[in-house]
Amino acid sequence: MSTPKKYFHDRLILLLLSVNAFLALAGSIMILFRIELDPSATYIVQFRENALFQSNRFVYGTSVELLAFVIFALAVFAFHFYISHKTFAIKRHFSIMFLGMGTVLLVLSIVVSNLLIIHS
Repeated sequence: MSTPKKYFHDRLILLLLSVNAFLALAGSIMILFRIELDPSATYIVQFRENALFQSNRFVYGTSVELLAFVIFALAVFAFHFYISHKTFAIKRHFSIMFLGMGTVLLVLSIVVSNLLIIHS
């Protein structure tokens, strides 16, 4: 039972958890404030790079499909927190690595969702 106490007293772990929580919440709030919940509003939800013979490389969808980015950000935060907490007893470096990968994923999620909303 000493793992949770040591886990939450580690400064680098707390820093990464705070950064991940901020990125997940900030990304979710940015998406929620920028989309319209009007069913007739369309957004670019996918870009197909390998669509050589198609005239339209963009796939359009509704705002509900953009809400998947919010769910993804919260799921990434929760999953990486859980895995990091469980691996802390084995190696501290594994926990830091998992939280760092979560940070990268959250930043990429924010960038991609932002670009899709801007170009709609």
